[in-house]
Order: sequence, then structure tokens, then C-alpha cells
Amino acid sequence: MHLDVLDLRNFYYRTNLGRVAQRAIRDQVVELWPEAAGQNVAGFGFAAPLLRPYLKDARRVIAIMPGQQGVMPWPAGMPNVSVLSEEVNWPIPTGMIDKLVVLHGLETSENPSALLDECARVLGPGGRALFVVPNRSGLWSRSDRTPFGFGRPYSLGQLEAQLKRHGFQPEAHRAALFAPPSRKRFWLKTSPIMERFGRRVSAYYAGGVLMVEVTKRVYRPAGPGLPEAVKRPLRVLEGIQQPGAEPA
Repeated sequence: MHLDVLDLRNFYYRTNLGRVAQRAIRDQVVELWPEAAGQNVAGFGFAAPLLRPYLKDARRVIAIMPGQQGVMPWPAGMPNVSVLSEEVNWPIPTGMIDKLVVLHGLETSENPSALLDECARVLGPGGRALFVVPNRSGLWSRSDRTPFGFGRPYSLGQLEAQLKRHGFQPEAHRAALFAPPSRKRFWLKTSPIMERFGRRVSAYYAGGVLMVEVTKRVYRPAGPGLPEAVKRPLRVLEGIQQPGAEPA
């Protein structure tokens, strides 16, 4: 079940803990994808906080928000790029997207299989997708004081196996939110230190969220191709006498 857009907005933009979480996850996204100049970038769920770094240089940025969640205008003070959509029927042409971020979308989806098929449909050749989900073994998935305490948390193996079944090839993984989901000032102030320390100590076990970057598998066509045809050229001139040859 998707969370309400007002609850997500209030968490990420109006609480100190939400701002800390937003910064920690977005830093990892930017480290993976430093730029998107001339590319089409989309986010599904409540990925808007992670898309801001690409507003300046990307060809197009689209924040897709499912109907069960609701939509809000975004970004503030700029032309709106957010759109309300059915969860598994996005208003995006096939193969249009170069970079796709899914946050608070997969773990809360009522039909994750169909959602992943839709992600694969809109992703173009050479495109990449990044799925951000609650870590099953992390502290954030065990507290309902944040959005990461709702829906189905994943282990890395579970997430990668599900992505592979829908034609994605995992390329990289990492984690974020190594500080506990506490609103106390001490943990909020020390969260940047804990993020740096956590990434050195563990690739994914201790983080509150898992992040898996994938590409879409492209299968070569089945059946005989050009090389096979060339091996058996048509003998259209067989039986015709060569010039100067004596008739039989």
C-alpha cells in the first residue's frame, strides 16, 4: 500500500530526520550518476527529492507519482514536472528514459511484477535504473516513524533476484542511512560521519536502505541471421555456360 503524498512531503521537507535521509540517499545517487546532460530522467513513487540535481542539465525530468499515493506540484518555484499516473501504465513512450529512479515505489506496490515490467518498458537502450528499497536487516525498516517502515523490506539477494526475473542486470549496489532513525539532535548532527564510516565498513548489511543499479538486458534475435545466409549464397547462375567454353 502506497503512502500518502502529504506524509512523504512532510517527512522529507519539514522534518530534520527527513532532510538528513534525503541528503544521504541523494549523495549516493549523484555519486553513481554525476550528470545526465541531454538525457531523459524519470522517477517513480516519491523520487522527487533525488531528481533535483538533474533539473539543470537533463533534457527532460519527470516525477511520476502513483494514483494511490497522490501527487504534489514539484519543484517549488519552477515549472511543474510531476505527473499523476496509474501505477503500471505510465504516460511515457516505450524506450524514452535514459535514467530511472524508483523510491517508495517497489516495496509499497500492489503489483510489483507489473511495475517492474513497466520500468523495463520505458527504459531505453543503454539506459539505467536505480531501485531504492528498505533494507530488511536495517534499523529503518523496523520503525514506522519513517516511510521506510512501510511495505516489504528486501535483502540484497531478494531484490537482485526479483530484478533479474524481469530482464534487468544488476551492475552495482550500495547502501545509505547508517545512522539510526532517531530525531535526537546527537544522531542528526553525527549522521554525515556515520554515513562515511558505514560505507567503509559494510557495503549493505548495516544501511537503512539498499540501492541497486541495473541495466536492461538486450537479447540477440533468435534464428538465422546474415552470417548464416552468406555461408550459403544463392547459385542463381548455376548451369549457365562460361564464355569461351565448348558446348557439351
